Amino acid sequence: MKLKITVHGVAYEVDVEVLDPGEGFPVPVSVRTRQRPVTESALLPSTALPPTSSGVPPAPAGISRGSIASPIAGTVLEIKCKPGDKVSKGQILLVIEAMKMKTSIAAPASGQIKAIPIAVGDTVQENQILVEFA
Repeated sequence: MKLKITVHGVAYEVDVEVLDPGEGFPVPVSVRTRQRPVTESALLPSTALPPTSSGVPPAPAGISRGSIASPIAGTVLEIKCKPGDKVSKGQILLVIEAMKMKTSIAAPASGQIKAIPIAVGDTVQENQILVEFA
């Protein structure tokens, strides 16, 4: 029997053999995972990275042109800026909580906030856009 199980957004296909009672020990379960590229951000949360020479933590993974994407799946606890605000490099823009740990998301560069498509209390997925810059 094949089952599909999703754990933290990663899908696993599992082969399961059902044994009749008294047949002995269970048969080992084989697990096949879908391959997805491993990025540095998947190995280390952005808060675990050492500060740069300027003393400011590096920008979180998932930054694309003019936006910041979430490095983790979690719940938005605080938003410390609003559209139109001018922010400095390293300024904390918002805080996300995942598994009882808080992750601060800092501005990767100085600029002006264009949009914030999330709200406090929202659940966000990894790589979801959190902040857009003008």
